[in-house]
Amino acid sequence: MSVPCRSRPRPWCAPRTRSRRSAGSGGFRRRRDGVASGRAARPLIRRTVVIQRKEKIQYIDMRRRIAVIGGGPAGLTCARVLHRHGHPVTVLERDPAPDARPQGGTLDLHESLGQRALGKAGLLAEFQTLSRPEGQAMRILDTDGAVLRDWRPRPDDRANPEIDRGQLRDLLLGPLDVQWGRGVTEVVPGTQDGALVRFADGRQEAFDLVVGADGAWSRVRPAVSPVTPHYTGVTSVETSLDDVDTRHPDLARLIGDGSMAVYGVNRSLVAQRNSGGHVKVHAQFRAPLDWHTNLEANTGTGTDAGLDLADAEAVRSSLLTLFDGWAAPVLDLLRHGTAFVHRPLHVLPVSHTWAHVPGVTLLGDAAHLMPPLGVGANLAMLEGAELAESIVAASGPDDLDEAVRAFEEQMWVRAGRWAEITTAGLERLVSSDPAEAIALFDEVQPS
Repeated sequence: MSVPCRSRPRPWCAPRTRSRRSAGSGGFRRRRDGVASGRAARPLIRRTVVIQRKEKIQYIDMRRRIAVIGGGPAGLTCARVLHRHGHPVTVLERDPAPDARPQGGTLDLHESLGQRALGKAGLLAEFQTLSRPEGQAMRILDTDGAVLRDWRPRPDDRANPEIDRGQLRDLLLGPLDVQWGRGVTEVVPGTQDGALVRFADGRQEAFDLVVGADGAWSRVRPAVSPVTPHYTGVTSVETSLDDVDTRHPDLARLIGDGSMAVYGVNRSLVAQRNSGGHVKVHAQFRAPLDWHTNLEANTGTGTDAGLDLADAEAVRSSLLTLFDGWAAPVLDLLRHGTAFVHRPLHVLPVSHTWAHVPGVTLLGDAAHLMPPLGVGANLAMLEGAELAESIVAASGPDDLDEAVRAFEEQMWVRAGRWAEITTAGLERLVSSDPAEAIALFDEVQPS
């Protein structure tokens, strides 16, 4: 969906007064800290050097060079807030185009996290127009199809409305000038010119600050931390249904306006509405990472033969066997699924931190990959907005480094707390006791 672009903020104007030195002296002076006449005071984010030679004035832009690696919610939120404050930013994304691949399912943006970030970017009103408050509805069924819980939001409830990832990306992109097809292979901090970004095409470019917002398998992370994600023991296989209200009306009624979940022993099925009658279905279960190489040994189903994950019908058959005995309407979510995508769940350590490295920092999954329980993207967006504000407020190179260091320390505390919560949540949602999942929802859903 296209979103009308906002007008670009007017940049600071270079001083119009002439140097007090003689015209041919080659002298120069820096612009004084402050604001132009008639403007409200705000942090100075542009430093301009004025050089006067032979009656000709030359303006040299000394703003800090900021690169954001990754065009997901974290990186784009950071870039939009910088753009709103008139600070230039280079966004580098490996996808060759905005529509190069599907953006995934839907996100619920929390009032205190994701929505707060959009407010800092000046995009909250547009989000409220696009979002689906009715998507907050949640229904839990027993494996026999009986309804155990059925939560529905109040008409005025906007605590966690849903928005499709694609719509959110379009909203954040707005007027940003993203460099598409710029795959990063490595970031080298501490060079004479700054942090050096190396690209897959062999080129390289230096920046004063590189922000790694490039997800779970970040190419920026090794510049600050040797830690890599580890497998949680839970695998998700995703499928989808299109035009569900017309083509599968019984399933549409079963799912409701938001999400529907069924919990069994060490496995679950979750269906979630997106916009336009599209539904994402996630079959989750505990198994070794290589579960598909020997179904009988790893899941107790099928034979000792391996499963070709690219064979949709073979995957469907395997999942139907894994969830055998569940109610027929529930299994129809798998029977009518189109393609199947294998998504083993990986995380970073709960307390992941690193020794501060000048010129490089991380956001979102690159910094604190956690189980996908509705918090990660929210945290990532708020971090992106807060980092941008810290950059804007820093007036000099030393101030920038201290601002980034302070941001990281704040991020670690908050992310560590949420990582603990989501790790414990995954243990209860996919466990040997399905009652644990229902108890968890009873604790977090309004009565």
